[in-house]
Amino acid sequence: MASMSRAWAWLRRNALPIYAGLAVAYMLIPIVVIAVFSFGATPKGKLTFGLDNGFTTEYWRSAFSLPDLNEALFTSLRLATISTLISTAIGTLMAIALVRHRFHGRRLTNLLIVIPMATPEVVIGAALLSMFIYASFALGFTTLLIAHVMFSISFVVVVVRSRLIGFDRHLEEAAADLYAAPLTAFRTITLPLLAPGIIAAALLAFSLSIDDFVISNFNSGTTVTFPLYVYGVSLRGVPVQVNVLATMLFGLIAIAVSLVLWQQRRAEKMASVRPEQEATPMPVPGVA
Repeated sequence: MASMSRAWAWLRRNALPIYAGLAVAYMLIPIVVIAVFSFGATPKGKLTFGLDNGFTTEYWRSAFSLPDLNEALFTSLRLATISTLISTAIGTLMAIALVRHRFHGRRLTNLLIVIPMATPEVVIGAALLSMFIYASFALGFTTLLIAHVMFSISFVVVVVRSRLIGFDRHLEEAAADLYAAPLTAFRTITLPLLAPGIIAAALLAFSLSIDDFVISNFNSGTTVTFPLYVYGVSLRGVPVQVNVLATMLFGLIAIAVSLVLWQQRRAEKMASVRPEQEATPMPVPGVA
């Protein structure tokens, strides 16, 4: 009975870490499976793999041996990079306007920012396709770029706005007191302090863009992105090189996110440093 009580007490103390560990494992197990399959799984049929040949790095050495796969991956990277730059620039300025300025329609704008995040992708994709067809706009890379910028802006605004809400305006006021021009204060004070949030928003936009399938499937035309290529080849058997490139992409994104988190913690530590006491004024000779 005593042992059961101790076990129950231990479980109650560690319930949250155990739950968090199980949740993280639930999310990461598919990625681990893909990484394992990239070292030796061979396609046996539609969506079927086997490890009969054992562990091998052959597919990593020939990761870029499929021209169609390379073209689709390059298209996704180019699309994600351009859409990230555009959506990050627009979203950052929108976040600054929504947080720091009062204007007519501000509340409605805040609502409209959230709508693309809450709307199902199939609805957004079908709506954009209807708009492009109505405007007689040829489907291709340009329509994909417009669609990806559209749904990425909302996420950038939300992330940057959360960073701006806790921003200390006294630093900008001090720069203004020292006769710094508004553009100079923004470049030397505001932008560096917002950089971790902007980088995090850009990484999120990049991940959403390179991973998107539903909206891209509606508006791609003859342009093939990496997710569209994977869906197409899955009908006859996914090449192992897809697992290799997917593992590479996950590793690069994981490294980038880790660097951003490290930079954020470093910035928080630097911001939390305060002098323990005011400096003692120097005595003036002849003054009591």
